[in-house]
Amino acid sequence: MRLGLALGYWGRGPSPDHVPLAREAERLGYDSVWTAESWGSDAFTPLAWIAAHTSRIRLGTAVAQMAARPPTTTAMHALTLDHLSGGRVMLGLGLSGPQVVEGWYGRPFPKSPLTATREYVDVVRQVLRREAPVESAGRFHSHPYRGPDATGLGKPLKPITHPLRADLPVLLGAEGPKNVAQTIRIADGWLPLYWSPNRPEVYGASLAGVPEGFLIAPMAQARVCDDVAEGLLPVKAMLGFYIGGMGHAARNFHADLMARMGYEEEARRIQELFLSGRREEAVLAVPDAFADEISLVGPRQRIAERLESWRKGPVTDLLVLAPDPGTLRVLAELNS
Repeated sequence: MRLGLALGYWGRGPSPDHVPLAREAERLGYDSVWTAESWGSDAFTPLAWIAAHTSRIRLGTAVAQMAARPPTTTAMHALTLDHLSGGRVMLGLGLSGPQVVEGWYGRPFPKSPLTATREYVDVVRQVLRREAPVESAGRFHSHPYRGPDATGLGKPLKPITHPLRADLPVLLGAEGPKNVAQTIRIADGWLPLYWSPNRPEVYGASLAGVPEGFLIAPMAQARVCDDVAEGLLPVKAMLGFYIGGMGHAARNFHADLMARMGYEEEARRIQELFLSGRREEAVLAVPDAFADEISLVGPRQRIAERLESWRKGPVTDLLVLAPDPGTLRVLAELNS
């Protein structure tokens, strides 16, 4: 199991720690570093900055939001950065949810998310292969555009720049069982949001027939500390925000996933508290047991024991959200 460093997206502003953490992860032998985006900083620009300050570590987006860019634009970002970094890019994509797609990007959330994802990946792969001009008569992604307001002058094109790699890895962030099953068929890897090594049954059916070389790369917050309860507070804060606030009361993919993992009553309670403005209570309502099973928190020996269960399953890459170089170093030592 390889280790990756997950940096997420910026908060109020850029973090001065991201480049030093990426360089330290590279020094420690981490395989990859990942950036993200929500409705603030984008995923590609910080990754380009990190690429300029590193030499070996692979560079991933976890995730770049599909609604933010047409698939050809995303492919342009990926092929450009792949050239500049010497072939280190992994393209992680995610659909996001209706609240972000419609509220931030001002686009309709696709009525058939699976179809929209499949069409998007197909266009990206056409660009990267550069075998012919890009053409797609998709329901959501049409190249050239043929909508009712089209001029009719659109011309199929292929990229002027020759991509460095036609097989640049494409990974998908997927949560629902059907979405995960499709990811196995059309992508090179999967980026689970929550992963519990103790609950293989949650994704068991969806992961049937995983091909050789397929990447399974979940994120996990990690922190070496003496007080487990205190160390879990950042994990609970993240869960409270995602489960309570990253979605509508009637449609929240993160809450649905927590429910499928055996915490349905707790997930609905977190939503209720968060959406009524009682955010601190929502965070405290996150069960310690749930936060603990999807993270690596506590003294070194405890993390060592729990890391074994992560290695025994299908995970190929553990993407670590770690607050300090010391935690990165301990995980590197334990995983060597």
